[in-house]
Amino acid sequence: MKSKASQSQGLLLFRLSQTQLFALGTLKIRELVPYTPLSAIPHSHPTIMGAATIRGKTIPIIDMASAVGYTPITREELSKSYIIITDCQRMVIGFLVRAIDKIIECNWRDIESPPNNLGKNAYLTGVTKFDDKLVQLLDVELLLSKVFPPSPETTRAILTDVQREKLKPLSILLVDDSKVARKQLSDALDSINIPYQVTADGREALAIMEQAANDGMPIQLLVSDIEMPGLDGYELAFEVKNTPALAQAYIILHTSLSSEISVSQAHQVGANEALTKFDANELISAMLRGVEQHNANV
Repeated sequence: MKSKASQSQGLLLFRLSQTQLFALGTLKIRELVPYTPLSAIPHSHPTIMGAATIRGKTIPIIDMASAVGYTPITREELSKSYIIITDCQRMVIGFLVRAIDKIIECNWRDIESPPNNLGKNAYLTGVTKFDDKLVQLLDVELLLSKVFPPSPETTRAILTDVQREKLKPLSILLVDDSKVARKQLSDALDSINIPYQVTADGREALAIMEQAANDGMPIQLLVSDIEMPGLDGYELAFEVKNTPALAQAYIILHTSLSSEISVSQAHQVGANEALTKFDANELISAMLRGVEQHNANV
């Protein structure tokens, strides 16, 4: 099965330094615009350079090089720099980069997880090669969480004791390649004392589900990111629904893509729901719907 995410999902290659190529998945990107004058945003994060008015909309612009630890873009470099307008995590944000390289087609299964020795502040979800050059796929969720810390209302779930006791017995698996998204998911469930398993990789998630089914304790609730290297969320959902031993799992696809995701796409591959990151109460509500369906099938 060819994933609907992979069919239209390429990589935009760009530069934050002279030597290193970085990339974002094209589904996150609205448009690319040459640098345009910015108006100041008082009391904003140090990496926010100001706001640009693009097509009548005021958009905060982040110096991406500075945000991920490279030398900030200088005034002299601005005339050659570009703004990548993204639609991610319910926000339209512009990222200023030193140069746009090109858009390439990409087999997301060829993208590898980043090395473990990069440390906790490495803003990467994957690495790949293009023309023998290393390409680093940026973790936009992590970057945005540093610039715009999430509010407690969206990160903490509220539920009754009855709801908690209904959710607690279910076998839950969380899958996301973004470090910050995994922490958000884990924190949301930890805060209400719900047990779960978690992994960063779609292939590993499938293996965990197969092993759990073999052990007679199948995963009943799967929460998966869509955009992942290796096996993406659409493909994972398709595999689960087409494997009889796994097919009873209630599948919630969870993505930072604000505009592109559609419930119909999720349903086509067998997922029950599709949510935009990150609202803990929305997520728990979806999981409780999974409980109801599971109990109805028992």
